[in-house]
Amino acid sequence: MTRAPKNQSQLNSLSWRQSKTMILKSLKILSQNVHKNRLLTDTLLENKKDFNILFIQEPPWSIICSILSSITKEEEEIVDAPNHLLWTMFTRTSNTKNKHPRVFTYINIRLIRLCFLLRRDIFNHRNINLLSFFNHSFIINIYSDDCQSALKYLKDTEMNLNNVLIITGDFNIRDNNWDPLYLHHSIHADTLREIADSFTLELSMSVDQAPICYIDNSQDSNLVLYLLFSISM
Repeated sequence: MTRAPKNQSQLNSLSWRQSKTMILKSLKILSQNVHKNRLLTDTLLENKKDFNILFIQEPPWSIICSILSSITKEEEEIVDAPNHLLWTMFTRTSNTKNKHPRVFTYINIRLIRLCFLLRRDIFNHRNINLLSFFNHSFIINIYSDDCQSALKYLKDTEMNLNNVLIITGDFNIRDNNWDPLYLHHSIHADTLREIADSFTLELSMSVDQAPICYIDNSQDSNLVLYLLFSISM
């Protein structure tokens, strides 16, 4: 018995998925909320140089000085963020007092040939980094605050993105779908699932079938708040 040949669109779709799967398998990434801690951020940049991408939420901003605005006649803060020679940082410009971006994405300079770009023309939100690279593929870094403003923005924004490889970040959602120690269900988890499904992404799991990202601190032990959704491999 011979199988009917796949049509060209099926072949193109298969080729795209295979190539993106190869990219994902070769990437080493870290996602972490640094809680505005500059020392921790600097330490990650220095000690995680074997990683390809660092997704940072709630990054630190340091005030360098204040200058008088020529427009409002009020003082404007000049701020700085952690940088490192081996990393290229992507984030929105910080130009509003107390409204600094709450996500950084650092790309190791080893990946410079992939031509990463911050796409504010598609998503323009202080809690979302959308980066394009390598023939219009996309990765998304999210910090979802206690109001879930980033998820609401994504849900309400019309978009047509077909090549999203990764959505990751600190979603601040406890839910029994990914936290076996938590007995309740959150309606925000449904919103997050809907967004991931719209990009044809699945929750990535570790070999022991637990979500791959955790937060562990002295107050809350092993809360599953960091999640990563990716194309199936």
